[in-house]
Amino acid sequence: MRGLVKLGLIIILAVVVAGAGFLIYFRQGADISQLENRLQQPTGIYDLDGNLASTITANKSEGVAIDDIPEHMKQAVVSIEDHRFYEHHGIDYQGILRALVKNAKAGSVVEGGSTLTQQLVKITMLESNRTLKRKIEEFFLAQEVEDEYTKDEILEMYLNQVYFGHGAWGIKKAANVYFSKEVSELSVAESALLAGVINLPSKLDPYKNLDGALKRRDLVLSRMAEHGYLTKDEEASAKKDTVTLIKGEKETDPLKGKYPYFVDHVLSEASSKYGMKLEDLLIKGYKIYTTLDQSMQQATESVYENDANFPVGTSTEEMVQSGSILLDPKTGGINALVGGRGKHQFMGYNRATQLKRSPGSAIKPLVVYTPAVEEGYDITSPLKDEKMSFGEYEPTNLSGVYKGEVPMYEAVMNSLNVPTVWLLNEIGIDKGLDSLKRFGIPYEKEDRNLTLALGGMRKGVSPLQMADAFSAFANNGERIEPHAIIKIENAEGKEVASSKENKTKVTSKSVVDKMNAMLLGTVEYGTAKNAAVSGYEIAGKTGSTQVPIEGVSGVKDQWFIGYTPSLVGAVWAGYDKTDEKHYLTTHSSEGSALIFHKIMAKALQNQTSQSFKTQDIGPFIAEQQAIIAEQKEKEKEDKRKQYWIDKGNEIREGLNKWRNWEVPW
Repeated sequence: MRGLVKLGLIIILAVVVAGAGFLIYFRQGADISQLENRLQQPTGIYDLDGNLASTITANKSEGVAIDDIPEHMKQAVVSIEDHRFYEHHGIDYQGILRALVKNAKAGSVVEGGSTLTQQLVKITMLESNRTLKRKIEEFFLAQEVEDEYTKDEILEMYLNQVYFGHGAWGIKKAANVYFSKEVSELSVAESALLAGVINLPSKLDPYKNLDGALKRRDLVLSRMAEHGYLTKDEEASAKKDTVTLIKGEKETDPLKGKYPYFVDHVLSEASSKYGMKLEDLLIKGYKIYTTLDQSMQQATESVYENDANFPVGTSTEEMVQSGSILLDPKTGGINALVGGRGKHQFMGYNRATQLKRSPGSAIKPLVVYTPAVEEGYDITSPLKDEKMSFGEYEPTNLSGVYKGEVPMYEAVMNSLNVPTVWLLNEIGIDKGLDSLKRFGIPYEKEDRNLTLALGGMRKGVSPLQMADAFSAFANNGERIEPHAIIKIENAEGKEVASSKENKTKVTSKSVVDKMNAMLLGTVEYGTAKNAAVSGYEIAGKTGSTQVPIEGVSGVKDQWFIGYTPSLVGAVWAGYDKTDEKHYLTTHSSEGSALIFHKIMAKALQNQTSQSFKTQDIGPFIAEQQAIIAEQKEKEKEDKRKQYWIDKGNEIREGLNKWRNWEVPW
């Protein structure tokens, strides 16, 4: 028994010593020297060459001094988030015990025990993952912060860093985003509403859930009265205040960095691909190394700044919108993108990456002509070009002209509809869908019909997806998953994420050579002449969709996807919402192809001209034109011969008439 007691005492002593050492280790490692620097440290966006290209921040540069924050704003936050803030030293042991009891009774987590100081540490100095190590670090860091800073300084840092929902980081932005006010102008009721949002900023966003935000506001006001900050009459009066949401004009973009649409996509990619929180990306001083080519981005943005570069629609009240992207086909790196015209809204709608529209004829090379060439069709193979129906579906050529039969390259070059539908019907729609899958173009079950040959899709595609698909033509039949991020480092220089190359074999080089020949011809001789850039081989395809409203003859979407051996570009133009009053009156050859030309003419200035090293369809065109000219000459000769034959017959008939004429006397 004595031996067991001794062993027990030894084990207890060992646990105590180990625990003490464990706590001392974390206590000694609790370094808050970087707190203020972290608060001011922006995240850097670096270009392809490793140069700093843009910065984003939601930090103290947008902050407000504690003396300029109304007392009732501070009191509201303290009342609902940490009512013992002025009594504890970073850790509220009573609050932790109270939370444990309440959570145990409820059988779930209904209350937390974190203090404002702990919350400040969490959003400024720690990773967001919920681990025991992080909680221990938070425990000691909070006490170090309390040793170093006054309560007012801690509250100031907290209010300038915490997220209030709707893109509002910090109290200054929140006051402007929700009420178009300076912080000093906030009423008691408005302050209580903002304080209430902190708990669940997405769920309690007043623009999305005003009822929920008001219920939470009233709870904050009750807590303020409970803790002596308001009288019962003041509480009742504030609860009667109506809420008028007015978004401030002063804040069009909370992150006033360069290349906003590219930066938006970088943040989106970091979040969706690498699981990083937007809050962390904005406040923790990351270094994000990207595939950005600044000269190409500047070239694209300069085109978008000039309204004269864009097609004119039927409405002068609403702007014709557009989205463009430039992609390196050899790496999959996004070199440039612009997601819209007019004012940019932070993390708003990005038409270069988020748009979903029918691609029109731009899909023909992907769903029809590539699988047809794979099945053995050649660029000179004859295709039927006559009025025909496929069940109830009767496609028509835009020009209204039908030649009976045309070579494949001509159907591609002049974007003829009937031969394209006929060809998909011949090879089978399953082969077309298989080709789309390899090109990375998503489709729905409802898309499985012949209208897909002309771009008929239920959901549609984005410029990014089309650029990705066409990159296979510029890269010998392989496409590499598009990406904007090369790697991400944290503020200490430690790599926390990096891209991995993801290749897909789409088709063979021999097929690509034939497709390139036809798509080069489309730009040099066909519907995409306006996309040509002097001194460079450009291949590509136009695409337009019609307004789906009976009685309205107009264009809904304009597309052009073009490429050189080293750069792919995709352009979409149209209205965000098409109706009988909002549509385009020109086709892509007069709109998106011209936008593409202007972008590429500038973007290619720093690149040497490269050749696809494939056959030119010019000789085929010349040969066909010679045959047509010969046929026309033969038809003329035949007409001349027939004319004289008819004349001879007419003369003979006349002579015979005179020969058989009898003299009447």
